[in-house]
Amino acid sequence: MSSTAGAQVLSQGTGYGVVLGIGLVFAVLMMGLSTLQNRYTNFKIATSEEFNTASRSVKPGLIASGIVSAWTWAATLLQSSTVTYQYGLCGGYYYAAGATLQIFLMSVLAVRVKMIAPYCHTYLEIVQARYGNTPHFIFVTFALVTNLIVSSMLLLGGSAVVNALTGMNIYAANFLIPIGVVIYVILGGLRATFLCDYSHTLILMIIILYFYFYTYTESDLIGGIEGMYHLLQKVAEERPVSGNAQGSYMTLRSNYGLVFMVIQIFGGLGTVMLDQGYWQRAIASKAKTAVRAYLMGGVAWFAVPLTFSTVMGLAAVALSTSPEFPYLGGLSTAQINAGLASPTGAVTLLGTGGAAAMLILLFMAVTSAASSEMIATSSILTFDLYQIHFKPDASPEALIRVSHIMVGVWGVIMSCVACLWNGIGISLNWLFLFSGTLYTAAVGPIVLSVLWRKQTRIAVISGSLGGVCIGVICWLVVAKVHYGALTVATTGEIYATLAGNMGSCCSGALISIIVTLIKPDNEFDWSETKKINPRGRAMDEQSAQQEQSASRHSEDPSSSEKIDESEKTEANAQISSVGDGASAAEPPPEDYEVLRKSLRAATWASLIMSFIIIFVSFIFAIAG
Repeated sequence: MSSTAGAQVLSQGTGYGVVLGIGLVFAVLMMGLSTLQNRYTNFKIATSEEFNTASRSVKPGLIASGIVSAWTWAATLLQSSTVTYQYGLCGGYYYAAGATLQIFLMSVLAVRVKMIAPYCHTYLEIVQARYGNTPHFIFVTFALVTNLIVSSMLLLGGSAVVNALTGMNIYAANFLIPIGVVIYVILGGLRATFLCDYSHTLILMIIILYFYFYTYTESDLIGGIEGMYHLLQKVAEERPVSGNAQGSYMTLRSNYGLVFMVIQIFGGLGTVMLDQGYWQRAIASKAKTAVRAYLMGGVAWFAVPLTFSTVMGLAAVALSTSPEFPYLGGLSTAQINAGLASPTGAVTLLGTGGAAAMLILLFMAVTSAASSEMIATSSILTFDLYQIHFKPDASPEALIRVSHIMVGVWGVIMSCVACLWNGIGISLNWLFLFSGTLYTAAVGPIVLSVLWRKQTRIAVISGSLGGVCIGVICWLVVAKVHYGALTVATTGEIYATLAGNMGSCCSGALISIIVTLIKPDNEFDWSETKKINPRGRAMDEQSAQQEQSASRHSEDPSSSEKIDESEKTEANAQISSVGDGASAAEPPPEDYEVLRKSLRAATWASLIMSFIIIFVSFIFAIAG
């Protein structure tokens, strides 16, 4: 019997049907939405600005749902349940708390990017405008490594669950899952992706709530909240949790749980701050509502891993001694690391129906987050590599064509890398805990590039590269000294990955700050970043003129043709005349004072919310 055979209650045909069928359904849906958008709105998908930035006009509700969708990976559902299975009730809370702070911080950066580079496509364009080509290449590498690990992690977790529940070949799943996503991203661009994110998130929430209410109100195996409590007590007597107060699964006082939260905080900083997907939502949002969108998204997302893990993670623990549990004696270490706690809990509670719901749930999580990664990476490859370094005078038609190609290329690359992890035996848990060691060194330099005018070119280079070296050294030394050997198992242990994540992130920020303070840049001003993408400014002005024209046409239809022709001629003349001139450095059209007020509000709100989450976590850890 394979390690996953116990949970396999669906046929392979079901697996192939879900993976291919649902993906193609969303592709057809995107085709219809794209047709309607092109016909009845001013936002044409055939333009690179609309495809990659949604013309910077998306309202806060869609941005918030997009944030929830992008941050709800397969790992969000699987890993939160894994740590709950390992550490008990505290695991889900610490997972949610440790990964919400980054979204709150992004609310500050979202406003800031609107102030200093209102027409950029990527945050890396700011790096290039400030520091030149060498730092730009370095941070493009960090960004692509981040997106590659996140993208492959999505497929690593998703394919493992599909394989466990249906027996579908895991390598086939890695390649087939992205197909529908590639199609609908190419057809719809960023705006239509937001609409898909909304529908994905709606389905995801419905299934999670179904699991929750069934588990605690209907399941005879659990017996309600009181029954869950007694079952967890019984399991704790047979298999107490190391590091938890009295070995209990119900305590919030957990040494390993708290350590995991610290890893989650530092690793999550890298995952959010270096992932173009989260900056892309800031760029796509309306300037005056960006703060609201990120704060709503952070609060809404917090409930997803917390609710799901306290249902499926705890159910897997509580039922691990039950005769109905697919794996006699509980999950093995390999099965835990593969993220099979929640699928096993669903199968035990609901049988075939639970397996089908879990399969759809994971597919929604994987594909919605994958769409964000694809279009984010496409933007980097198109604007930060192709346009800046290969063809600065590329036409809009060429840019949109390259964007489409890069979406497809990235779909193939992420599938290949996921297969590589499967082939060499790297688990979702190992990759999740380790990944921050590789890229969190760039967090400090990137954040300060947006916030601190005096940061220097040498500081960002030394901080990012020096931080990686220190992080890797800390990771390997702790694995060797504390665990006695350097193996895949020891390098994935919690204290080794804690040292790697903290060493990388903290040293990167400290080196950058110290180098800047020694010799700060007192000459730089933000006018250089405001010159980014003058064509985008002209196109936004053209869109505004068209909206005003449409309003006047509705009032006086008889004058529509004359007004329309004159405005088209004027707008086209503006776009064709835009170059690198000083006009592009004028203040953004949004009210700058409103943005300053939004920045203050975002700063205070993110600090207060983050303090509450961290303070409550440490109170739980002490008093638990």
